[in-house]
Amino acid sequence: MTDRMTLENGTREAADRSRIIGHYGGYRKMYSFGFTCLVYHATTLFCKRNFNYKNDALGKTVGQMVGAARSARQNIVEASSRAATSKEQELRQLDVAKGSLDELAGDYEVFIIDAGEAPWSQSDERYRAVRDLQLDAFNKSEDVDHEFGKYILAMRKRCARWLENEDPIVAANSILITIRRAVGLLKGQMDRTADAFVEEGGFTERMSRARIKARDEKAKKVQEKMPKCPRCGRPLRKMVARKGRNAGNEFWGCSGYPDCDFTRNL
Repeated sequence: MTDRMTLENGTREAADRSRIIGHYGGYRKMYSFGFTCLVYHATTLFCKRNFNYKNDALGKTVGQMVGAARSARQNIVEASSRAATSKEQELRQLDVAKGSLDELAGDYEVFIIDAGEAPWSQSDERYRAVRDLQLDAFNKSEDVDHEFGKYILAMRKRCARWLENEDPIVAANSILITIRRAVGLLKGQMDRTADAFVEEGGFTERMSRARIKARDEKAKKVQEKMPKCPRCGRPLRKMVARKGRNAGNEFWGCSGYPDCDFTRNL
C-alpha cells in the first residue's frame, strides 16, 4: 500500500517549484498516519487491560508504550506542518515517528516472549490476515476533525478482531504487525521526501529562486519600456557624459556598445 498523499504532494511540488511556502497538511490522507492512529488507540486499550499496580507499579511500562505510540502519531502531524518551510525538519519529524514505532515494537516483542511465545511467523495464517487488513481512503475536505473521527472509529471496528482482541497474545502480535506496516510506509515517505529535497532544494532555495525570478521579471519590464536603438534594435540606456563640453549631461547610449556606438541627446 502506497501513501497517496505523498505521491500527490510529489506531483504538485514538481509543478509548483517557484512557491516559497510549500504544500503542507493533509496528513490524515496518509495510510501511514491511519495505521499509526490504530496502533495508538490499540496500545492505550492494550495497556489498560494488561498492566496494573502489580506488574507495573510505577506505571513506567504503560508510560513508555503509550508515550511512544503518541509520539509516533504527533510527529507525523508535525512533519506534515513542517513540510511548508523545511524538508529537513519534515524528515527529522518523520524519523522521530519511525523511531517511536520501532521502540514500541520492541515492547510488544518483549511482552510476547515474556509470555513464553515467539511472535507469529510470516507464514502463519493469522500473520497474513493482519498483514492484509486494508484501510479505506480518507478524502474529506470539510468538517475534517469530525469526519476523521468517524473514519478512525470505523477503521478500529474493522480491525478490532485483531488489534483490540481480548487475548493479549493475539492483540500484541496484531499490533506488532501493524507497526511494521506503518514503519514501512513511513520509510517510503522519507525516501521520497529526501529525493524531493535533492531535486528541488528547501525553503532557502525556494526564496532565492523567487527573488531571482522577481528581479529578472522587473529587469525585463524595464527593458521593454526603454527606447530601441535605431541602428541595431537593442535597448538604449540612460548615461551621463563624464568629460568634454557635455560633461554631466545625460544622453541615450546603445546597450550594445562597443559593437554599436549610437548615442542621442535627451
